[in-house]
Amino acid sequence: MAWSLVGLTGLVLVAALVLAGLNAEARQVGARQLGIYVVVAVAVGLYGGSGRLIASRLPANVIGWLLCLIGLSLAVSALAEQYALYGLATAPGTLPAARWVGWLSGSAAVLTVVLLSLLVLLFPDGRLPSRRWRPLLWAMVVVVTGWFAAQMQAGTSISGGFANALEAAGASYPNPLGIFPRHGWFSGLIAVSFRLALVTAVLIVASVFVRRHGAGAERRKQLAWLGYVGLLTAVWAAALITASALTHGASTGSDFVFWNLMVLTPVAGIPLSCVVAVLKYRLYEIDRIISRTLAYAIVTGLLVGLYAGLVLLATRPLPVALSTPVAVACATLVAAALFNPLRQRVQRAVDRRFNRAHYDADKTIAAFAARLQDAVDLDAVQDDLAGVVHVALEPAHVSVWISHHHVGPHNEVRL
Repeated sequence: MAWSLVGLTGLVLVAALVLAGLNAEARQVGARQLGIYVVVAVAVGLYGGSGRLIASRLPANVIGWLLCLIGLSLAVSALAEQYALYGLATAPGTLPAARWVGWLSGSAAVLTVVLLSLLVLLFPDGRLPSRRWRPLLWAMVVVVTGWFAAQMQAGTSISGGFANALEAAGASYPNPLGIFPRHGWFSGLIAVSFRLALVTAVLIVASVFVRRHGAGAERRKQLAWLGYVGLLTAVWAAALITASALTHGASTGSDFVFWNLMVLTPVAGIPLSCVVAVLKYRLYEIDRIISRTLAYAIVTGLLVGLYAGLVLLATRPLPVALSTPVAVACATLVAAALFNPLRQRVQRAVDRRFNRAHYDADKTIAAFAARLQDAVDLDAVQDDLAGVVHVALEPAHVSVWISHHHVGPHNEVRL
């Protein structure tokens, strides 16, 4: 079943990309839309592949099937958008029901958001945190109903799916399914549905923290992988807002970089974190990854600030002819010289806070190495080694092999 679902997703994606290529050749798709479609194609592959992997190994866990459905809904949205664009702008009249299929692009995009929300709510075991969270499912049903009803509101236009390709190409058109009134009672219901959607989104995020409260070590590690993706996305969003504020909204290269990082992090991170958490593959490396990410982010920020400050200070007193090359060269040398010692200090500080087990293990091993320099009693060294390994790694037992003519070839110490 998983293979069939992924195969169908692949066929839909290929058809969408073929139509996108034809539309781009006719100059109906711009560079921005093509970039979005590259991200969509990557997302479809990651969601479909990770979903198939989980569903084939743990078919009872709904997380794998949700990932597969997210990939399929993304591909359907892309295909519907490019189908309508081809039938309305590139080769008008050549494809049947182009306007009706174009309506499907926005609805599939809404479905993708709903499936993602459900994935977060049920992560990582495919079940609600408790029975008390069942009303939230009903609230999601109400929100979804309101969203799809909004797709049939009169006076609206069809602009496409995630890429808004129809609007960008000037091919948007009135909603062919506009059966509900634009104003009046229906508009009030849509406003209520929107407010309920905001409350539902907050509760879905809160469910992750509720599930973490009182959970065991393994469950905390599983949730940490999804939280790590959310944290990175929030960091890129904050960097994008800061860069935009500093440049007063002007388009710069940093805006482009932060925007792409903010989009690609959840696109790649959510399916990969699901695979790690659900299949428990290298689950316990999350502390190390978080500490390394934070350390390098802090070091990068400090060095960039130092570099900019040195360049600014050096360019003021120096002549114009010498200021730029001298300042850049000096600032680069200082930043390069400070990188390694600064990284080590920051890494130790971050490990103390976010990777305590690794930090304590390093301290224990360093203390053992210092004691070993003055040790002369082999039995004492053996006992000390067994104790250090037990504190740092907590194994079930320890075996020590010693090559010496006075001692047997193998001594085993059980803890």
